[in-house]
Amino acid sequence: MNMKNNEYESAYNVMLLTNCRTEPLRTSNFKWRMAEHQIEDPKIAFAYLRPSCVLLTKEPTSANVAALSGHLRSVSDGALQQLQDYILFPLRFVLKTPGPKREGLIQVVMEAMTYILENTCVQRWESLRDLFSELCLCLCSPQDPGKPAMTSEELKISVLGCLDTLLHSAYGDIVFKLYEPSMLPGLGAAVSLLLALAEQEKARSVQTASLKCLLSLFLQCDCKKEHIEPRQHERYLLGSALATFLPGISRALSLVVSGDVRQGQAVTVKSMRFWYKTVGLVMADEQLEKTGIDKAAGDLGRVGELIVKRTPSWRKSTSQRLAIVLQRIISCTSAHPHWKVRLELVNLSHHLLSQCSQAVVECVGPLLEALVGAINDEEPEVKNRCNAALDDVAQKGQTNGRQDFTDVLSENLHSLASSLPRLMRTSDDQRKLFVLNVFLGYLKILGPKIDVVLTSAVHLERISKALMQVMELDVTDVKIIEEKSLTSSADLRPDVQQIPSQRKYFLYFTDDKIFSALGKICRMLGYYGNLYLLVDRFMELYKESSVYRKQAALVLNEIIVGAAGIGVETDTPSQPKTNQEDLKSSIVSIIEEYISLSNWHLPTVSEALEGNPESTVLPVNNNLERNSLQLLPASKPQTLHQLNSNIWQICIQLEGIGGFALALGTEFSLLLMRSLYPVLEKAGDESLLISQVAFNAMCDFCKACEYSSPKELVIKNSDYLLNDVSLNLARPSVHPHAPRVLAVMFTHSDASLLPLVADVVQDVLTALDLSYDQRTPQFCSVLNSLMKALVRWFPNMMGHQKLPTKPRQNSTCVSLRQFLLDYKKQKELAEGIGVEDEDPDDLDIPPPASASDEDTEAPAVKKELPLHIQIAKDVMERCIHLLSDPSLRIRLKVLDILELCVCILREQEDELLPMVHRCWPALLHRLTNDDPLAVPRAFKVLCVLGDSCGDFLRRRVSKEVLPRLTASLVKQAEISARSGPVYTHTLAYKLQLAVLQGLGSLCVKLDLMDADLDHVLDACVPYLSCRQPIRLQEACLSVFRSLMDLDSDLCWFILNQLYCPVVYDPPHPLLLPVKLSGANKPRNQFTDNILKLLQELDGEPEKPDIDASHDR
Repeated sequence: MNMKNNEYESAYNVMLLTNCRTEPLRTSNFKWRMAEHQIEDPKIAFAYLRPSCVLLTKEPTSANVAALSGHLRSVSDGALQQLQDYILFPLRFVLKTPGPKREGLIQVVMEAMTYILENTCVQRWESLRDLFSELCLCLCSPQDPGKPAMTSEELKISVLGCLDTLLHSAYGDIVFKLYEPSMLPGLGAAVSLLLALAEQEKARSVQTASLKCLLSLFLQCDCKKEHIEPRQHERYLLGSALATFLPGISRALSLVVSGDVRQGQAVTVKSMRFWYKTVGLVMADEQLEKTGIDKAAGDLGRVGELIVKRTPSWRKSTSQRLAIVLQRIISCTSAHPHWKVRLELVNLSHHLLSQCSQAVVECVGPLLEALVGAINDEEPEVKNRCNAALDDVAQKGQTNGRQDFTDVLSENLHSLASSLPRLMRTSDDQRKLFVLNVFLGYLKILGPKIDVVLTSAVHLERISKALMQVMELDVTDVKIIEEKSLTSSADLRPDVQQIPSQRKYFLYFTDDKIFSALGKICRMLGYYGNLYLLVDRFMELYKESSVYRKQAALVLNEIIVGAAGIGVETDTPSQPKTNQEDLKSSIVSIIEEYISLSNWHLPTVSEALEGNPESTVLPVNNNLERNSLQLLPASKPQTLHQLNSNIWQICIQLEGIGGFALALGTEFSLLLMRSLYPVLEKAGDESLLISQVAFNAMCDFCKACEYSSPKELVIKNSDYLLNDVSLNLARPSVHPHAPRVLAVMFTHSDASLLPLVADVVQDVLTALDLSYDQRTPQFCSVLNSLMKALVRWFPNMMGHQKLPTKPRQNSTCVSLRQFLLDYKKQKELAEGIGVEDEDPDDLDIPPPASASDEDTEAPAVKKELPLHIQIAKDVMERCIHLLSDPSLRIRLKVLDILELCVCILREQEDELLPMVHRCWPALLHRLTNDDPLAVPRAFKVLCVLGDSCGDFLRRRVSKEVLPRLTASLVKQAEISARSGPVYTHTLAYKLQLAVLQGLGSLCVKLDLMDADLDHVLDACVPYLSCRQPIRLQEACLSVFRSLMDLDSDLCWFILNQLYCPVVYDPPHPLLLPVKLSGANKPRNQFTDNILKLLQELDGEPEKPDIDASHDR
């Protein structure tokens, strides 16, 4: 080994002495870095570097390489250029030394070579070829040169960096010798090696470095360094060489692009860039026109077999294969989460369409589709680049042979519309969104030319049917029909804002962005297309089949909004292109179809489930002129899916009418008389979804017609609304929903409506008298809304008048002597002793009668009642009869109405008490012998009655109600004490809770005393147990707190009988000790709650009892 080193040293010295040159080197196109203290003279530099180079050849160690690298920094670039081959010799010698070498040594050698190549240029082809081969060998596996070596990530990055620097340092035209046919085997090995690193390597930095080397190898690098610009014949040579490797490049890079997203956007972007620049060079239109330039392969031997002749047949087959690769790349990158990948896809499409649109005919469609799909990208940079690319392609005017750009777009649109249903069924949501963005992009690019495309019956048919299939709703959700309007728009306050709309569920997608894209497509069609043509087509589909009806309505709604320029994304500000009169005419025709009785009054509840008489009414067919009515045969029972479908159809139609109002603006005021009444019908619908959407439509009316609120909308249009209601109430079989309109009007209005509505209310009461069995639920709903409105309109009339209650007894101890004196005085008064000694000022002497009272000659004329009092009285009379209705649903509704009537009549006691007397038997029956659901509601009414006419009801409640209620409480106390958590969901528990929550206040309002209080307290005592449910304990405590206001002594005595926490010693030895049965008792289940109440009685703040919590 020493002999070999000596031989290499002597040979090295001879080379230095015989070939060292001092003339300056032509350094055009390169900028040399000249340090202030660097060695400029090559001879001095040679003498300075020679010891390090010789030492390195003798001892190839990392330290010697590092020493040489340090010395290189002291030599100028000009001197390094003249000494390049001689300085590289020892470094290359280290690489050629046989045997295994440490990775650290190779890495520092690579760093030194990189420094030399960065600051010099390679002028000789032999040097470039040898260095290229040696660097590629450093990346190969010794056992299998075709595969990458299993070395560290750092070493691979160093070698790839050095290789990239070598390719950049190639001077003049020598780099093009790499692409000559004789170099194809070596070049192919290098390409395969670099592709294997990009494909198989897990380290992101190695993948990026290998792809950068590939770009540099074929002069496609886009870094900031200066690059050689190939001439035309050199580009042809480069394209011929790349054609040999095109299959392998396409296969490997398609795998890299479709790899894991976690590999990073930089790897994907560089892979896409190298692929499309390679394809753009190999398949360039200008190159494929010169098929005769290829050199004959006869003199090259077997190497000639590697040369690809780009003949027309080869071009066609290659284009077909590239189309497959392109589809894979587009599918993986079109919806990529990183915007730079999507931007690179735009660059790919633009580059290939610009360079080789005639050569890759099969790829033009996918390329245009990818470009169009990015026109709606959320990233502004991608969107702007896409617009610029499309403008460039459109200006060239040809993308496929001699075919016009518009024709290509229309054909692609037709093809996409044909495959849209299949893609929406089979693709994932990201792919679906991309496809729809492509569809929208075609429409945007076509712009006003959409009208021309839609005049083709084939295009219109395909687009319309595709939208019908894609937008099919999923109506299997049972919740839609289950949700009833317990808090519908009929119960909302007049000042409530718009309600958030219910989300729609579709069969073929779930992402809201997809539905948004479909809406944009429909609006774009309406904005640029022929409105009459589109409306006629989708109205035809609407009438054609119930399967298409909901989708057609959705599309029509968006088309009208788009025709008005609302929600349309264009490059210029959206200005409606449709004549306002045409828009209005189309809206009128659609509204007429929507609100026709066959499409508006669809069954939304099941007869079997609801027992609703509305569902038995025959639907009425009504033509547009409304001059003839025809009864249709009764329909078969509806399934749940059909009912859900009907609900959604009505909601979509309501949304459409609201959107039409916004589209027309103030001009919609002329259509209010036609559309407001049907919308109010649906605002009072039992379905929660329908009522909410109808209320939103009312809000849209307000925005369009400049009303401040739904309240103002109803009041300003109440005249003709009440006229329609009055007429329709007379024909309940034909117009069964008139009460709903009236109920919604009551909700969204104020007291100024009352004089106008008085006659209509009488019509409602008359209709109720004439049709108790058929229309009772509807009429009860409207009466309930009326009473709620009256309570809201006259708030001063419903204030609770607190009955004078006895002052609460002072809890502080009083003097025993004073107590005995007061007791003696009260006993004498009770026996009639000392009455004559009473102060006359204390006696209740009635005031003298006024002159008007003494005048009995004038006839008694009954004062006319206020209008709202008279209406409440009339409604309460009907409630008396309906309290005994066999339907539980009606009885519950009537109890609610009765409660509201009492609240209104409480100011007129002369009118209230006779009505209470009349309704008492029916109410008593509801309290004592009715369904468990009705009893709590009836007890609530009783509490309101007790608050309004307490003395009048005291005896009745005491004798007829309290015994049964207390007995029921005692009976259920044992059950609830032993029950588990499930018991709180039972009707029995809810009844107990309702009675306990209202019993205390009822006793106070009725001023019950003595025996009645004993019964109530005895019934409530079991609920002080800690074994009872928590809410029952809290309700029981509220009863005791209320009764303390009536008789605190009695409450104190009963509580101490159960548990007495204090021993009461007599204040004097002559007095007997007080013995309470609760004294000296251990803690029990009642202790905690009793202590709370006793502390409140004594006026002490409640203190936490640690022992009690442990005992519990």
